[in-house]
Amino acid sequence: MQGVGLSVHGHFRVATEKTLFAMPETAIGLFPDVGGGYFLPRLSGKIGYYLALTGFRLKGRDVLKAGIATHFVESEKLPDLEKDLIALKSASKENIADLLNSYHVKSKIDQEKEFVLDEHMEKINSLFSANSMEEIVKKLKEDGSPFAIKQLETINKMSPTSLKMTLRQLREGASMSLQDVLTMEYRLSQACMVRAPSASFQPGWGQVCQGLFYMGYVMGSQFLGFYVLYLLCAFVRL
Repeated sequence: MQGVGLSVHGHFRVATEKTLFAMPETAIGLFPDVGGGYFLPRLSGKIGYYLALTGFRLKGRDVLKAGIATHFVESEKLPDLEKDLIALKSASKENIADLLNSYHVKSKIDQEKEFVLDEHMEKINSLFSANSMEEIVKKLKEDGSPFAIKQLETINKMSPTSLKMTLRQLREGASMSLQDVLTMEYRLSQACMVRAPSASFQPGWGQVCQGLFYMGYVMGSQFLGFYVLYLLCAFVRL
C-alpha cells in the first residue's frame, strides 16, 4: 500500500478490492515508520503488533476490517466518487462521511467474506501481548499450534534488532502523540543509518552493538542497559 504514511493518519481512508497493506520493515532491518508507532498499537487487540512484527499482508476488504481503512469502495467506482466529492457544496466532515457511506454500502465485493485473521485473533491477542520478543517467541513455542509455528518461522527470518526495536517502538507509541511518535521515528531512522564505530568490529556484530547504543540514545534512560552492552562489545572487540 504505497503512501500509507500519508493516508493512514487521515480522517477518511478508503480501501478497494485492489488495496494491499503490509509493514515489511522488520525483514529489511528497519521498523514501521511513517507513524507506524502511532496507528499500529491503536488497532483492535494486538493485531497492530502482529502486523508490525510479522509483515503479514492484508488485502482488499480485510484492510477495512482490521481498522486501517474507514470505508470500502469498489475500484471502478472511484472516478464517480471523485466527481461527487468535487461537486460537494460544502466539504464538511459530515457531508464527506455521508457521501463515502453511500458508496460504501453499495459495494458488494467480498461483502460476506470473513476477516482473514478472524479465526486467529484469540491467539494473536494472547501470543503477541508479551512485553519482550523473548517472551513472544517463548509463547509461540509453548503454544505449538500450526498457526504459532508458522509465525515463529516468519519471525526467525526477520532482523532480531528490528524486532526488538519495533516492539519497543509500538509499546512506547501507544501512549504518545503523533507528533512525538514522528520525532521518535525520525531519531530511530537516523540511528539505523549510522555506520559502525570501528572497523575492527566483525561484520554484523558491529552493527548490532551500534544499534544497542543508539536504541539507548533514542529511547532514553530506561535503555541504559544498552549502553553497557555497547561498551562491552567495544572492549571485547566481537
